[in-house]
Amino acid sequence: MDAPEPEATPFSAVTAQTSRVSRAYQSYLDKSTPYVTYRWIGTGVLLLVFLLRIVLSEGWYIVCYSLGIYLLNLFLAFLQPKFDPSLSQDEGLEDGDSMKSPLPTTRDEEFRPFIRRLPEFKFWHSATRAITIAFACTWSELFNVPVFWPVLVVYWIILFTLTSKFPVLVA
Repeated sequence: MDAPEPEATPFSAVTAQTSRVSRAYQSYLDKSTPYVTYRWIGTGVLLLVFLLRIVLSEGWYIVCYSLGIYLLNLFLAFLQPKFDPSLSQDEGLEDGDSMKSPLPTTRDEEFRPFIRRLPEFKFWHSATRAITIAFACTWSELFNVPVFWPVLVVYWIILFTLTSKFPVLVA
């Protein structure tokens, strides 16, 4: 018949609030999807404010370095194809089918367009979220680890050149 209503626990109240906030957040993300240029301008401004905070405070270089490596990783994932044609070529060699071309040669073969490993929207969302988290970390002394920043810059440049060389050679 009529079942008694379950008692409202603090956990259920927190869960209800969390789901309401996540629905509102997802709604804003969905509304921002068609505005690619404005999203990237906002992310660029956020990155500029973050870098200005790093330069003016003369600290948190390790946070900046970590953000740079993460953004480099995202950028490389954005540039790479989801399905690597070089790996599909290697599969044919194991079976002895070395004459098979990765490109379609007849009309019957399927055309596979370039699909990114990391779509643009996910790239933007991950980059913006990372910049926001890094900016929040610059307000805590816990993350202000004393390091000699020129070493980090040189190391990041070396990492950039080594990791960027491979995707350029593949393309």
